[in-house]
Amino acid sequence: MLMFALTTLACASMALQGGSLEPRMQAALLWIILFFASMAGADRVFADESTAGTLLTLRVYGASQAVLLGKLCYTFFLLLVLAAFTVPLFLVFLDVTVKEPLVLLGAVLLGTGGIAAAGTLIAALTTDASTHSGLFSVLMLPVILPVFLPAISLTASSFGADGAGSPYLGAMALYDAILAVGASVLFDSLWYED
Repeated sequence: MLMFALTTLACASMALQGGSLEPRMQAALLWIILFFASMAGADRVFADESTAGTLLTLRVYGASQAVLLGKLCYTFFLLLVLAAFTVPLFLVFLDVTVKEPLVLLGAVLLGTGGIAAAGTLIAALTTDASTHSGLFSVLMLPVILPVFLPAISLTASSFGADGAGSPYLGAMALYDAILAVGASVLFDSLWYED
């Protein structure tokens, strides 16, 4: 995940050759990098147990909501590490000035929270699929799109774009909560389907 982000940032920086993008394009590029880097690792949340053969043991001895919460927290922490690595490098490599750092922080926290909530549920859904990675990415995009559009607007606002991005913070928090509650409600039927 980190190598993908670093490689993409280096390529974008070299392609711009010292030029700069407008704030909305910068924000879109940042979230594209974060999305595809997260797709490289977020789908592995349940795949490691499936590969090691410990998934059945986890299903038998682990409470479903505890497993969900643990996987959700793990994914959120993993994505926060990815964002903590990617965002500062993005700002340096692409020479981006942050005018509203708290708005950027809110966008990153809520964006990674949404990716973690949706990613955990979809990873559980696609664990036993034969084309796990492709199916995960295809299912993830429409679910996560309502997180990305406000995240891009908030990030662009923090980079100095015209328009207020702050109203999107509440909408993103609400959608993240809906994703988390939806994952909690649906997880039992996914977890004990066999």
